[in-house]
Amino acid sequence: MEQGPKIKIGASDHLANERTFLAWIRTAIALMGFGFVVVKFSLFVRQLSLAVAGHTVIPARGFSGVIGMCLVAIGALTALIGYLRYQRVEKQLLNHAFYPKSRLLLVLTVGVIAGSLLLLYYLLPNL
Repeated sequence: MEQGPKIKIGASDHLANERTFLAWIRTAIALMGFGFVVVKFSLFVRQLSLAVAGHTVIPARGFSGVIGMCLVAIGALTALIGYLRYQRVEKQLLNHAFYPKSRLLLVLTVGVIAGSLLLLYYLLPNL
């Protein structure tokens, strides 16, 4: 492991780590909630079209269910990553040696941008 300068760690550092973990959890809950809404809204629109028009206007081959399930899975993965990151930073703080890493931030940023582009590709033909 790299040898870096020893730093003085206080309660505020541990509390900041905990706040960061809670931000990860809030993000995970938001992703899972959004995924749930996407799936349920798709089902709601199909049921509404069946009740109003007598047949489903929305094709059953849409990707809303898959997108919603993926969002729920990504939310669960986000919670796991947040917990693992919290544990790693906590261990580093207790050892008085913190080594920041930006690789995870890069991966998450690329993932969000890729997901956004996929959603745009999916939504543009429906305009």
